[in-house]
Amino acid sequence: RPDLAMSLNNLATMLSAVGQREPALEAAQEAVELYRDLSAANPAAFRSNFAASLNTLALRLNEVGQLEQALEAAQEAVSIRRDLCAANPAAFRPNLAASLNTLANRLSNVGQREQALEAAQEAADLHRDLSASNPAAFRQNLAKSLNNLANALGDVGRREQALEAAQEAVDLYRNLSSANPAAFRPNLAISLNNLGNRLSEVGQHEQALKAAQEAADLYRDLSAANSDA
Repeated sequence: RPDLAMSLNNLATMLSAVGQREPALEAAQEAVELYRDLSAANPAAFRSNFAASLNTLALRLNEVGQLEQALEAAQEAVSIRRDLCAANPAAFRPNLAASLNTLANRLSNVGQREQALEAAQEAADLHRDLSASNPAAFRQNLAKSLNNLANALGDVGRREQALEAAQEAVDLYRNLSSANPAAFRPNLAISLNNLGNRLSEVGQHEQALKAAQEAADLYRDLSAANSDA
């Protein structure tokens, strides 16, 4: 059963990647049901996997527009990972940070903007600490968290702070992309799009245009190489 649950969780992610959203959701739900039973019988062994499957389920529910259910799954994942992190921070802080990012996005989708900002800020703070101690492992996670934080700050009207977070995310992704273009150029393009929006919001229209142009140029190159993706 543990192997089946893990395989279903992986299958959900793979189905989603090729656009099969309903089958992906079914697989994610089955994985959660299996892990819920396994965790109830043996929490020490399976609570971490259960939380991971809830995180996957939150993403799959969001993809099919079940926003409230996605939020519930994300909240349960954070609750479990917060408990695990309290007992073993070294092992579970990265997982908690990832779940907080997911939660921030789900809260934003249902209009809970202040709560979304709190979750996004906590995720960014965790990833900043993790990146400080292990940049090679966590700089990309910090960049992702900063992009989320920029959006959350923008949603509550804190435009200058949103711009700072977006700029930092671009700087990080630019460095990552220079070292590994194949892995990080798509992320750089996403963060440049975000930076363009943040610059526009504070009236820096020429700089916004430059960021948007660079994002479009990157996407044009990426699309030429892999149009389906």
